[in-house]
Amino acid sequence: MILLEINNRIVEETLRVKFKNALAGIKAESIDVTVADFDGVLFHISNVNGDKTKVRTSISLKFYKQLQEHGADELLKREYGDLLTSPEDGYNVSVLVDLENIPENWEDTVRKIGLLKRNCFASVFEKYFDIQTQGEGEGDGQKRAVINYRNDETMYVEAKPDRVTVVFSTIFRDEDDVVLGKVFMQELREGRRASHTAPQVLFSHREPPMELANTGARVGENIGYVTFVFESIHSLPDAGKDFGVPEGAQSRSAGAKNYGKENNHWSNVHQKGMIQ
Repeated sequence: MILLEINNRIVEETLRVKFKNALAGIKAESIDVTVADFDGVLFHISNVNGDKTKVRTSISLKFYKQLQEHGADELLKREYGDLLTSPEDGYNVSVLVDLENIPENWEDTVRKIGLLKRNCFASVFEKYFDIQTQGEGEGDGQKRAVINYRNDETMYVEAKPDRVTVVFSTIFRDEDDVVLGKVFMQELREGRRASHTAPQVLFSHREPPMELANTGARVGENIGYVTFVFESIHSLPDAGKDFGVPEGAQSRSAGAKNYGKENNHWSNVHQKGMIQ
């Protein structure tokens, strides 16, 4: 199985060079870099008010308002603290580093900023895994989360007392994509055979899964749905260790820890950073 990174490597490498040059006493240079990520996400790394020692990293997500409904702002405050700054115009979130005041753990700061997209998403998963671990579910007044993470493609998250279900809808643009999608799903199933503790993975072609019955979810020859089923065992404190969760992906609940891996398998299957 191919494991894809949950961070943005270009953002990390760009900031890492800035920090190393500053530590080496090299005069700071101006920067203005736009990085395109998947799902229509954009990063912008630039200086603030022409000050070359102040480096701001901003992220734009078309669906950020939907993430805010599930606690994205609160989670980012917890994760980034004083690094957060007023969002740059046209962007949803911005963090700022000062090259004249470099902390000892600057490498951790670089990695954390590289996870900015992942952490924006994480609030949805923390919320619903917390609901599940508390023994609650949709029947207890909890609504299903609906995140339109791409044009015409949607992520659904719902909690029940014994499990959390995550469904990604996708549109296959041509017949070859359908074949590739099925091959990809076979890879996920093979991965589960190697670990009995891994979440169940299901693939629905043409019709939405039972979890989306009567929701108006799309149907058609070019429509597919990928479903991840996280049971109670996946919410245990040490559950993430069984799945090989990458360092830096940790969050409060075990299920949320693994979100980065599951989402990148599907949503970012061709992930490569691209500087515009």
